[in-house]
Amino acid sequence: MSQRNTGVTSQVVNTQACPVREVLDRVAGKWSVQILVAASHGPIRFTELERGIEGISRRMLTLTLRNLERDGLVTRTVHATVPPRVEYELTQVAMELHETLQRLTDWAEHNRHYIAKARAAYDAEHQPELLDV
Repeated sequence: MSQRNTGVTSQVVNTQACPVREVLDRVAGKWSVQILVAASHGPIRFTELERGIEGISRRMLTLTLRNLERDGLVTRTVHATVPPRVEYELTQVAMELHETLQRLTDWAEHNRHYIAKARAAYDAEHQPELLDV
């Protein structure tokens, strides 16, 4: 159906959809998911996150934490010690999200061997095509 027939402009659709898309992009990001899962057990320090999340750079961890804090998913607490101790903790909204992420993580763990076999079978069947591209 064309937009002329619906009375809905693309601007209205994008205005309504954009915030949802932005939220999903943020919380479904590779690093966000891992940070939210790692911080689900209570307050966690930056260095613990850095050591516990394989492959994340210090800069990417900092940026992702700032974005999660901005979105109200993580709180940052600075303790007045020398040196300062900074802890990150999930907000109640993030704990609700964590339940969903945990189910997704469990599903991925349960099905990872199936997916690996499916990929291998697909690659074996389509190998000549992949070489021609």
